[in-house]
Amino acid sequence: MHDILPDLDAWLAQGHHIAIATVIQTWGSSPRKVGARMAVNARGQMSGSVSGGCVEGAVVEAALQTLETGQPQLLHFGVADETAWEVGLACGGQIEVFVRPLEVPAFERVRAAIRAGRPVAQAMVIAGPREVLGEQVVVVGGEEGRDAAQDGVTRTLREAGCAALASGRPQRVRRPDLEVFADAILPPATLVIVGGVHISIALSKIAQVLGYRTVIVDPRRAFGSPERFPHADQLVQAWPDEALQSIGLGRTSAVAVLTHDPKLDDPALMVALPSPAFYVGALGSRNTQAKRRARLLEAGLTEAQLDRLHGPIGLDIHAQTPEEIGLAIMAEVVRARNRME
Repeated sequence: MHDILPDLDAWLAQGHHIAIATVIQTWGSSPRKVGARMAVNARGQMSGSVSGGCVEGAVVEAALQTLETGQPQLLHFGVADETAWEVGLACGGQIEVFVRPLEVPAFERVRAAIRAGRPVAQAMVIAGPREVLGEQVVVVGGEEGRDAAQDGVTRTLREAGCAALASGRPQRVRRPDLEVFADAILPPATLVIVGGVHISIALSKIAQVLGYRTVIVDPRRAFGSPERFPHADQLVQAWPDEALQSIGLGRTSAVAVLTHDPKLDDPALMVALPSPAFYVGALGSRNTQAKRRARLLEAGLTEAQLDRLHGPIGLDIHAQTPEEIGLAIMAEVVRARNRME
């Protein structure tokens, strides 16, 4: 949803009617994961993707039909489906896509949550009686228990939305009379970089291209200055352990510790490794990592916590320049996140 939000805002401001196509199931080889979205307006303009190009044409046609009739559609594409072969899905994968008209009030709730940095779930009926097909409920993080319905379709939708928020994963609920799909839209992942060194400049730029929010932590004003990081989302000039505690590390946080100075690195790792952050890495050779591990064990971290540490940091691509090292680090961060999902 994050990637199509600007186009949705622009199209609504221009008065366009819009359909949203959402990937709700994949099997085998599929270019896009569950929850991927594509928007189509009545002029046939599209934003986002549901297949990386394989079935977009057919989905656009279905979206235009949905805009004409107002009726949602559940589409299935696979190698055994003649329609799918015609549009190029010959890679051995199958996907299901649900197409529905955009409901402006529900979208406005989703947009407000995204802009406030809050997780939000959309739950919708994807199969069932015509009168409830496409019905949806929006559940915003922190409001899961509010206005809970006592029974019926709304209750099923809300429960599925709450489950998606709790797990951070899509939910598909099958009942004898209907099917519900719920997907959580989480805030963008955050990369916290400890140390405003030269590698950090390259790394933060690469992270932003990939949609990560970037935070630079360095108590040294000359290193963590706005002049060095004009592109960063946030600069925190504080001691690393205090900074990480104030930022708050969650399951969508990654931490790269790059100062190569134990006085700064160790306090950061003492906070980052016990946290829910999905990735923690630290710069340094294997010898440096061994000495660091001994210090942190003595300081109170457990073997299990230290086993989470990626060190030496980054994938081994024989990186030499700051830009190459930044690429290697970001590749490892992305791999860790994708494995988590």
